[in-house]
Amino acid sequence: MAQEFDFGDDQSHEGFQEPAFEAFMCPLTKQVMQDPVSIETGQTFEREAIVKWFKECRDNGRTPTCPLTQTELRSTEVSPSIALRNAIDEWRTRNQEKELHKACDALAAQPDDDVLRALLCISQMCHRSGAKKNLVRKQGVIPTIADLLKSSSRRVRLKSLEVLRLLVEDNDENKEELGKGDTIRTIIKFLSNEHFQERELAVSLLYELSKYEPTCERIGAVYGAILLLVGMGSSKKSENTVAVEKAENTLKNLEKYETNVKQMAENGRLQPLLTKLIQGTAEVQVAMAEYLGELTLANDVKVVVAEQVGALLVSIMKSGSLPAREATLKALREISSSNESGAKILLEAGILPPLVKDLFSVGAGHLPMRLKEVSAAILANLVASGADLRSIPLDDDKETTLLSEEVVHSLLHLISNTGPAIECKLLNVLVGLTGSPATVADVVSAVRSSGAAISLVQFVEAAHREIRVESLKLLRNVSPYMGAELADALGGHLGSLLRVVSDSDDRSGVTEEQAAAVGLLGDLPERDLNLTRQLFDLGAFRTLASKLVELRRGSIRGNRLATPFTEGAVKVLYRVTCALAQQPEEEEYVEFAREAGLAPLMVELLQQMSSGLDTVQLYSAMALENLSLQSRRLTAVPDVPPPPSLMCACFGGGGKKQAGAPGTCRVHGGFCSLRETFCLAEAGSKAVERLVACLEHADARVVEAALAALSTLLGDGAENATEGVLVLGDAEGLRPVVEVLVDNRTEALQRRAVWAVERILRVPEIAQEVAVDQSVASALVEAYRNGDARTRQTAERALRHLDRIPNFSTAFHHPKAP
Repeated sequence: MAQEFDFGDDQSHEGFQEPAFEAFMCPLTKQVMQDPVSIETGQTFEREAIVKWFKECRDNGRTPTCPLTQTELRSTEVSPSIALRNAIDEWRTRNQEKELHKACDALAAQPDDDVLRALLCISQMCHRSGAKKNLVRKQGVIPTIADLLKSSSRRVRLKSLEVLRLLVEDNDENKEELGKGDTIRTIIKFLSNEHFQERELAVSLLYELSKYEPTCERIGAVYGAILLLVGMGSSKKSENTVAVEKAENTLKNLEKYETNVKQMAENGRLQPLLTKLIQGTAEVQVAMAEYLGELTLANDVKVVVAEQVGALLVSIMKSGSLPAREATLKALREISSSNESGAKILLEAGILPPLVKDLFSVGAGHLPMRLKEVSAAILANLVASGADLRSIPLDDDKETTLLSEEVVHSLLHLISNTGPAIECKLLNVLVGLTGSPATVADVVSAVRSSGAAISLVQFVEAAHREIRVESLKLLRNVSPYMGAELADALGGHLGSLLRVVSDSDDRSGVTEEQAAAVGLLGDLPERDLNLTRQLFDLGAFRTLASKLVELRRGSIRGNRLATPFTEGAVKVLYRVTCALAQQPEEEEYVEFAREAGLAPLMVELLQQMSSGLDTVQLYSAMALENLSLQSRRLTAVPDVPPPPSLMCACFGGGGKKQAGAPGTCRVHGGFCSLRETFCLAEAGSKAVERLVACLEHADARVVEAALAALSTLLGDGAENATEGVLVLGDAEGLRPVVEVLVDNRTEALQRRAVWAVERILRVPEIAQEVAVDQSVASALVEAYRNGDARTRQTAERALRHLDRIPNFSTAFHHPKAP
């Protein structure tokens, strides 16, 4: 049977409550007195009750009397009955202790109703008198209630949270008692509870505890507490306003401790740290700057930080003590790695001159190497932001900038005379400067004038991978401007680069160093035959062809670096085809192209339109042009003239075909294949179809390269150019070629298209069909009017095929393909 509890002072319960003495009772209220007073007759009453009695007497026109004796009183003054009040207080205390003992017994009971009733009684007691909170603590009830937070009953947990909040409110001793053990950790766990009432009551309790410094510090020490509070404080849509407000106020109390401020910053609440950094003492500023340097911030947050404290940090960096400068440099390293907005703020604050000065300074008072590394990282971040560094002077005369020759010379000198960490960051600075068209020329000029190319090349064999990668990026950026010099300087290092390319873990895919190495090789002068021979002798072409095949098949796992690696590899392989064009007698190159299946590989790589690999398609088409130009030389033409009724193996079906020997190519007149003789017209190779598809590419360079490759079937290099036209027609390529002419996207493309269309129009049947299309004639007229001399001549011949210009001469000249 559940025990009834009532903490009223005027009643007693047999068995556990001491009955009140009659003297404790007020004759007027019949209740135990709170503030007993005596009147002149010696009778004792509750102060409030007797004062009310006297007032009623006066209001009724009577002389005040004693309520018990009805004796008229000369005075209505009352005297406190201190002894009686003390006796009553002692009686109450004894009874409350007994009630608390009873409540404690009920708190340990199994029925939830008994527990809830006991909690309710304790709550009522504390509501009536704040002093009762101390009695609850002294009776050891607080730990018992805290244990109920782990109850399986939600009702019990909710009521326990409510009572605990009441007990610690305005009572530091109770806060201290509740803060013992792991109770605070248990309360914090409620913040992640699915039930919103438990979250609200828990955060309200934590708010009360956070008002007391020792427990406030313990809250911040619990792992995950600040993150949960930050989440609740920012969840205005999912939490009610009371919970959000309590969480916010709790966090404000926690801000008093630096360790809590750091945790808040780590969890996205950065303003307290920034406020302390701005308003704190020099010691606090250093501590906050250290915290800031340890954080990883989102770019938009970095901009906000730069706006609020960027100028302050730069100021400390300029004139602070060494520990302060170290802390601020690390903070600036973090916030400078944002976007152009953040860098612009720091540059406007004047960060660049002292930063460069610190890097180059030597002797007494200079920065130690570990901080020069940080300065170099900041400079690299500023350069990478794309800010206009040319307009920022480094000296009072406003003549020297970061791009001045002497400054770049100093950077190059420092790179060669420091440790790996600074070398890497300074190389990164130069990578950023050479990656911009606006500043690359200044760096190239300084590299040339200082003769630093050889020393920079040596870094490709550095012991640290990061240095090798940055040096490769730098060399690649300057290669378009000093390719010949780099090709000479790299001669002794090509083997190292190729080992990088060869040594790979197929499971991890292409590495950054591999992509950079191949990219550099691909950017070197492609018609440097000496370099091509070195690469060939080192097996570079075989290695890269094999790697491309593995990437296509998925043997090497693809990643974000697969694209730049593929682009570089295709550009390197393109060198072989250039060598074939320049040195057709080099049979080694031909044999390699055959063994590696270079032409089929390039055809396969043309299928990259959906991937956006414009460079791959461009160089694949250019390589196919060079290879196709070798087809006539490599084709084995039969000695016996072919019978007139047989068909070509390279191009089967449909259309008017010239007679050919069995198995011979109707375009080249011999035995052809894509793999062996690089014949684009081989049936089933899809070479022509894929080149035709490239004619619709958005990049005009790809279109021009594809058209140039197709033109090899139409030019004088083909045994039968008319059959080349028909091959193009069967691949549905005639209309796309004509549309390239009509679109007239670039001058070079117009020149190439005019030549191809003129060749196509040499077939009378096609010329008759095209003659009805006014757009073709208009495009040819435009080329005839505005093209260069050679284009005008070709356009004139094309217009004659369309009967737009009379043919006054019987002579007919067939120009070679450009």
